[in-house]
Amino acid sequence: MYSKSNFLPTGMLPSGGTAPAPLATTVLLITLTLLAGCTSPDTDPAAKATGHGQRTLLFADEFDTGELDRSKWNVEGPTFWVNNEQQVYIDSPETIQFEPDRTAGEAEDGILVLEPHFRAGFETPTGRVADFVSGRVNSRNHFDFTYGRAEARIRMSDAEGVWPAFWLLGNGRWPDTGEIDIMEYVGEKDWTAVALHGPGYSGETPLVNKYFFPPGEDATDWHVYAVEWTRDRIEFLIDDRLIYRVTRPMVEHYGPWQFDTPKYLILNVALGGAYPFKTNGIESPYNGLPATTVALIREGEVQMHVDWVRVWSPKN
Repeated sequence: MYSKSNFLPTGMLPSGGTAPAPLATTVLLITLTLLAGCTSPDTDPAAKATGHGQRTLLFADEFDTGELDRSKWNVEGPTFWVNNEQQVYIDSPETIQFEPDRTAGEAEDGILVLEPHFRAGFETPTGRVADFVSGRVNSRNHFDFTYGRAEARIRMSDAEGVWPAFWLLGNGRWPDTGEIDIMEYVGEKDWTAVALHGPGYSGETPLVNKYFFPPGEDATDWHVYAVEWTRDRIEFLIDDRLIYRVTRPMVEHYGPWQFDTPKYLILNVALGGAYPFKTNGIESPYNGLPATTVALIREGEVQMHVDWVRVWSPKN
């Protein structure tokens, strides 16, 4: 994908004569020294992350190293529980995996894989018992930002009642410091959703939109999910197509605009719970999670694949 220069000095003089050995050696040494000081685009996130003009790349993880960069990400643990979700989050290679991105044909390019597993009767330190474990990572206390573009290249499984998400959360008490949901998915592969939450517009927020993919596309394909966040509006995009815009006056109709403070990144795969149940009405065998998806989880057929995450400064 990325070309590397293979040009070296030939050692030929303009006249066509061969340069003396000392001069050729000197030129070659200088060239090799300059090349050694260059950063390969295969290892430099800024070199890979192009296409947004003169913006500054504030944060990037290409997931190419085969392990989670703990200087960028925290892993959620088993005491966390919200929304009647049916999983327990654990810090494990079982739920947070890495694979080569074979879809791109380049084995050196990796992907983050968040994968739930069936684990009957898993008991948390708080005494809650669940039958599933899964993965959730966030950048809190490592990276946050106010205004700009956050984007991730993601694909998901066709599995009703799963609840993967890519989103931003404020550093204070929820919902007082705001939440921006860049992508939520409940396992109906023809659509994903976006939303804003804050005081007066949380939970069953009126600031929500579903995007239905055009024929021939769905959530199991690779897509770039993005948000453009400015002082007075927030725009949601899929593959650079604008799918929803929320302005400050729209938010202030319901409550205060809580999008002038830093937000951090979250990637997670929840199972069942409030949003899937509201969509599918399934009560058994688990709230919002049907038996067909339980079987897929048991077979290792449910994942959220993340090729990369990038955050850019605001437009100039």
